[in-house]
Amino acid sequence: MNNSKQLNYLSCYSPEVQQQARTLLDANKAGAWLLRKYPQAHELGSEKALYEYAQGIKNQYMRSSSPISKVVYDDKIHVINNALGLHTYVSRVQGKKLKAKNEIRVSSLFRRVPEPLLRMILVHELAHLREKEHGKAFYKLCCHMEPDYHQLEFDLRLYLCHRDRFGELWE
Repeated sequence: MNNSKQLNYLSCYSPEVQQQARTLLDANKAGAWLLRKYPQAHELGSEKALYEYAQGIKNQYMRSSSPISKVVYDDKIHVINNALGLHTYVSRVQGKKLKAKNEIRVSSLFRRVPEPLLRMILVHELAHLREKEHGKAFYKLCCHMEPDYHQLEFDLRLYLCHRDRFGELWE
C-alpha cells in the first residue's frame, strides 16, 4: 500500500502531523498508543442505546434544536466518501402537511470503538442540526459539546489508518 493511501484519513492535517502518524504506523506503535489511551470499546451496540445516548447529548447542549427521529448504525456508509457518519433531513408529505425528520446514521464500523470516539462522531452529526456547513460556527459548537473534539477526531482518524493496515483494535 502506498504512503498516500495509508494516510488518506489524515489528509487534512499538516505534513508534520502526517509524518508523525506515518512514523507511528510504520513502527506498528499506533495501535498500542490508542489502546493505552482508550482501553475498551463502548457498550452501545443496539440502535436503541445509540439513540438514547445521542438524545442525551442533544438534550444537554441543543435542547431547542430540531428533534432527531432516528439514530442508527448503517452498513452502507463508506467511511472515505461519507466521512464518519451522516446527518439526513427527510421531508415527507403526509396529507396536507409537510413532515420533516432528522436522522443520524453512524457507520457500522464504529459499533466497537471506545465511547469518546463514538461521542465525537455523534457530536459532529448533532452539530449539523444547527450548522449545515463545516465552518467556524460548526466547529465552535462541536467544541462546546465536546471540548476534546479535535483531538478525538484525530485519534479516530489515526485508528482508521491503523485499521486499514493491521485490523481492528477493539473486538
